Amino acid sequence: MGKFVPDAFGIPRHAIFVRPESSIMKPEDLKDVPISVGYMAGSHYNVPYRLEKYLPLEHIKIAPVGGHGKRLEVLLNKEVEAASLLDPEIYMAEELGLRKIMSGEFNTLWWVDERYDPAVLRAFFTALDRAEQALTKDLEKYLPLWKYSIPPEFQDREWRFEAWGPGERFVFRPFPKEEYTKVVAAMDRWGFGSHMQERNYDRLVLSLQ
Repeated sequence: MGKFVPDAFGIPRHAIFVRPESSIMKPEDLKDVPISVGYMAGSHYNVPYRLEKYLPLEHIKIAPVGGHGKRLEVLLNKEVEAASLLDPEIYMAEELGLRKIMSGEFNTLWWVDERYDPAVLRAFFTALDRAEQALTKDLEKYLPLWKYSIPPEFQDREWRFEAWGPGERFVFRPFPKEEYTKVVAAMDRWGFGSHMQERNYDRLVLSLQ
């Protein structure tokens, strides 16, 4: 399982999409509709996170179909009615004309192998912070690099990277402990808590300080 670094976090985007001809128009229409997710990953956690204020948890359904690119692929192939997407699939879905039902941002923890030297990890995260600063300063310069994130099954298309954005943002400051408590409480509420072998905050963190 590893440990998470409390000194940094990510802010990725999340969105649920359907095909343009779908009868699903608003979050409430997703009642009992299987939504493709990467099982026990960010795309999975965000389905109850976003939908629980619109639907009872027993009416929020998932369809585990895999990771990078697969959720978008099964949506386009009409194997599912809705898909939970992250970047770059969000930009791809928008460019393909799929309909966005809901979207937002969320904070994510950085999990690492606890055997790593904190000094090495600190250097790694410092490099990420420098990259984030470079993106903020001159985003247009780096947008063509999205080509390295396109799933293999979608590399036969021409994508308008110049119209895309930065994707997930990196924040090099402490992740609030109270946010961790909220995450654990939410996982228990959604029925995910049994997947956590360790819950104690102090035993889960690997500080860079």
